[in-house]
Amino acid sequence: MSDYILGLTGGVASGKSAVETCFRALGVAVADADAAARDALAAGSDGLAEVVATFGSEVLGPDGLLDRAAMRRRVFADPAARQRLEAIVHPRVRATLADACRGAPGLYAMASIPLLAEGGGRDAYPWLARVLVIDVPEAVQLARLLRRDGIDEALAGAMIAAQATRRQRLAIADDIIVNDGPLEALDGQVAALDRLYRSLAAPVP
Repeated sequence: MSDYILGLTGGVASGKSAVETCFRALGVAVADADAAARDALAAGSDGLAEVVATFGSEVLGPDGLLDRAAMRRRVFADPAARQRLEAIVHPRVRATLADACRGAPGLYAMASIPLLAEGGGRDAYPWLARVLVIDVPEAVQLARLLRRDGIDEALAGAMIAAQATRRQRLAIADDIIVNDGPLEALDGQVAALDRLYRSLAAPVP
C-alpha cells in the first residue's frame, strides 16, 4: 500500500512519458490518467452510457464504441460540450488513479496526470502529497510537436494554446524537471527526486 502519492504533469511534448519510464525503472508504480480516461469510456461502461445519454448516439462509431476523433472535434469546438464531457470523465479518472496508487506496492506511487492544472489542480486531487512538473520552453515544445506528430505549425500552436500555460503549471509545482536537453540528462534528475520521495514517504520511527 502506498499512502504517499505524487502527481506528475507537464504540457504536450514536455517529456512526461520519458520521465515516467525513468521512475518505473526505479520500481515506482505509475498510474496513468490517459489510460484511466480510456477505461472510463470503454465499451459497456457506465461512463460511456452517460456520454451517450448526454450527447446522443451519434458519438458512437459503427462498432458501438466511442468515436473518439469525432468527440474530440466536437469538444474542441464547443467549450460547453467539453465541460459536460469532463464532468463525466474526470471524477471517474480521479477515483481510478487514487485506488491504483493506494493499492500499489512500494514506499510511494505516482499518478501521471497530463491535465492536472486544467482539471482543478490540488483542489481536485487533495490526496497528492507533492506535484512534479516537467517543464519545457514553449519553443522546444513546438519543435518537438512538429517533429513528433508531423503536423503544421498552426495546429501545433493551437494544441499548446489549448492547455494550461507554463506559468499555471509551475504555480502548482513542488518539484520541477526542466526537460530541454537530451534524454540521458533525465536519469540523474529522476534518481535525485526518487531519493527525496523515498525519504519523505518513509515511516517515522
